Amino acid sequence: MTDGAIKVLVVDDQPMIRMGIRAILDSHDDITVAGDAADGRAALQQARELRPDVVLMDVRMPVLDGLAATREMLDPAKGLPVRPRVMMLTTFDADHYVYAALRAGASGFLLKDSGPDELAAAVRTVAAGDALLAPGITQRLIERFVEAAPRDPATHPLLRKLTEREREVLALISRGLSNREIADSLVISEQTVKSHVSRVLQKLSLRDRVQAVVFGYENGLVVPGR
Repeated sequence: MTDGAIKVLVVDDQPMIRMGIRAILDSHDDITVAGDAADGRAALQQARELRPDVVLMDVRMPVLDGLAATREMLDPAKGLPVRPRVMMLTTFDADHYVYAALRAGASGFLLKDSGPDELAAAVRTVAAGDALLAPGITQRLIERFVEAAPRDPATHPLLRKLTEREREVLALISRGLSNREIADSLVISEQTVKSHVSRVLQKLSLRDRVQAVVFGYENGLVVPGR
């Protein structure tokens, strides 16, 4: 194990999947697999003991599924010593799994047929505090599974904390635009966009851009299909 390496916990009910992921990730000097678990309940115990930076979490598992385990793992009330970043790793790309995972607090979603380099890059991205969605799993899927009808943004008390420019930035984040694309759209510098994004996340008590996307759709800043 290299000092400062990203500590990963692999959670999947299939031993061969766990072994394969371990082999891929342990081949990188900056990543180490600290442990693995075959179900969500065991994953919670492992997370408490190992304090991983990133958890690769399968969705469908016995005892406790990945979505329930993620919700519990990221719940501050559960008293986990360190809350890790969770990336859902699954063969299922059905729309409702994507939305449920994001609602559960996951910072990323990657399909199991992703290549070895893509997996390692995803772990680094999530460990760095960024959010990640697998190619092809886009905001149109989130649109389809927003459970409540979009509300008038002006009625949400947290949104009233945002400036007009910050609302514009949040709306563009919700549409899936990168910082560079937002900068081009608003004709401002990328560094200014980063500052706006940071303030938006802080004011709305959001962990990352994934939560910002969900928030934007649920609160009417982006209208599905438009």
